[in-house]
Amino acid sequence: MKLSIVLSTHTAQFQAVAFKGDFESNVAKIAGMGYDGVELAIRDPGLVDAGELLRVVSNHGLEVPAIGTGQAWGEEGLSFTDPDPAVRAAAIDRVKAHVPLAARLGTACGEHNRTAIIIGLLRGIVKPGVTHGQAMAWLVDALQVCCAAAGAVRIALEPINRYETTLINTVDQGLELVEQVGADNMGLLLDTFHMNIEDAVIEDSIRACGDRIFHFHVADSNRWYPGAGHLDFGSILDALLTTGYQGFVSGEFMPLPDADTGAEKSIGHLRQIAGTTAAVGPKS
Repeated sequence: MKLSIVLSTHTAQFQAVAFKGDFESNVAKIAGMGYDGVELAIRDPGLVDAGELLRVVSNHGLEVPAIGTGQAWGEEGLSFTDPDPAVRAAAIDRVKAHVPLAARLGTACGEHNRTAIIIGLLRGIVKPGVTHGQAMAWLVDALQVCCAAAGAVRIALEPINRYETTLINTVDQGLELVEQVGADNMGLLLDTFHMNIEDAVIEDSIRACGDRIFHFHVADSNRWYPGAGHLDFGSILDALLTTGYQGFVSGEFMPLPDADTGAEKSIGHLRQIAGTTAAVGPKS
């Protein structure tokens, strides 16, 4: 299994991203630490040069397993469930705009590691005056449109804890949503930090997902790097392996005590437990 870490292509408000700012120097640093890939947080694909992104990551021997879209919510307020139909339409258009970029970046990845588009907080929340049922109907409709437009590009929705959104908190709810959307290119991004809050047994939730796990985030119970809290990543990665998952395990955690230290300790911890699980082996 390959390891990656989240890197924002631009300065962003979201705190659980270790690396932001100077793109090329950060990519070089991440590759030098031994990571196999870099997950890119991109607010608007119109603001980046796809060719330059591909050149930089390829020159450093990295792959791009996923593109995060959450900054479109955090910086612009776009969501699939806003009461304003213009905002909902803009959120759908933004995901559609990511499709060519994801397809191009995915050319450097293997069959099981195509670049996925992540739907995190872009799904929105249940806003005042909107029923939960109406918000869910908008969410399903938006995802069906996005999946149809995405073609071979995969869409990965992330169950997120109740303190950040009122829509799709648990893995079971995520699986129900996948069934409602009914698209082969629709799956889930599982995140150990959120599962620790919402799911009774993380390993059981992982196994229940099977081949619908399209991407995987790791952060410890305190949202620091793996190894800084109480989660058993050996057991978690063993469960992930049993599903047949062949994608990336991607670090998304607070840059604490600082970005470099967190990234180094994360990869060190995950490589260390390779002795007790076949899930994470040495860098290929």
